[in-house]
Amino acid sequence: MISKFVTKTILPNSTIGVFGSGQLGRMFAIEARKLGYRVHTFSPESDTPTGQVADIETQAAYEDLYEVRTFAQSVDVVTFEFENVPSACVEAASEFVDVFPRGEVLHIAQNRRREKTFLSENGFPVTPFRHVTTLDELREAVGSLGTPCVLKTAGFGYDGKGQSKIMSPADIEPAFEKLSRQESVLESFVDFDKEVSVVCARDQAGNFAHFGVMENEHANHILDVSFAPAIVSERTFNEAIEITRNIAEALGYVGTLCVEYFLTRDGRLLVNELAPRPHNSGHLTFDACVTSQFEQQLRAVCGLPLGSTEFYRPAAMANLLGDIWQNGEPNWTAAMSDPNVKIHLYGKAEPRPGRKMGHLTVTSENALKAAAAVRRMRASLQRY
Repeated sequence: MISKFVTKTILPNSTIGVFGSGQLGRMFAIEARKLGYRVHTFSPESDTPTGQVADIETQAAYEDLYEVRTFAQSVDVVTFEFENVPSACVEAASEFVDVFPRGEVLHIAQNRRREKTFLSENGFPVTPFRHVTTLDELREAVGSLGTPCVLKTAGFGYDGKGQSKIMSPADIEPAFEKLSRQESVLESFVDFDKEVSVVCARDQAGNFAHFGVMENEHANHILDVSFAPAIVSERTFNEAIEITRNIAEALGYVGTLCVEYFLTRDGRLLVNELAPRPHNSGHLTFDACVTSQFEQQLRAVCGLPLGSTEFYRPAAMANLLGDIWQNGEPNWTAAMSDPNVKIHLYGKAEPRPGRKMGHLTVTSENALKAAAAVRRMRASLQRY
């Protein structure tokens, strides 16, 4: 375990600092304000999804350590909605206030090599991988792992960005060039049955809570639909929860954490990635659970008891990408014709193809019906 903490309680009417200002911070801020907290967001942007809901929005570079220190002195605790914050920024903020999750956790999670190495060295199941810094190392790694395999940049990759598939030796040099010859991780290709995730929370005292197993479907490397509960065996469910709990323990984690898994065709779970923050697959908890993943993040970093993760009903979430706006404003009335539909828009002014603009959630009597309904309602938004 990386470290232990002495529980410090941050009560309502205090100010929560958030590094990052996207939709995750927006939903966190909504939950924080419901409980009477003030929210101060810090990022290089202005008029952001988080800033539109927060009490204060500071626009400054993460490298501007004077502004970081000024920000840290104005809040009672700091958390994240975006993990790729420079370590110097986290260290500067930590001079004045507790930061959760700790900088050591972010250091691991924001780099695939460090993350895979941490998981492997601690005995967690991962896809076979190799660290690559040169073309010769890549050729050697492909020879070791075989094809097909996937080359991924070591840092700052998400939603399928910074990845290149290698099907044969002829693809090696083009794949490395595509990633600008950056430090990378080569992973064996996994012929998986499905992708699942576990969103959990761990507080400063080590208490753990989870939302079960979500099932995730992707399109063009971007999460498309998630539903819960996932259609998995009891053994897989229990194993996913136990691995997640042990990862959170090993990290000494405080906050909301998502562990993404591949479930192979022979029933093995392999950890794909860690997200040290609320996660897209957990958005459905906002409407379907007694306590959302965002409220759990707030409770954990503020030293409050974790809330119930009970589901009111099975649920599904569908992302709304900018493509839906291609023929004009979506038909919101059509989607709301189902009384079980909830629309969440993120306040982004410019819809672009592939850009996450919002999401829909639907609850139903079972997860598959919820997933079918959320797809149907999303389709009804499109104007032709």
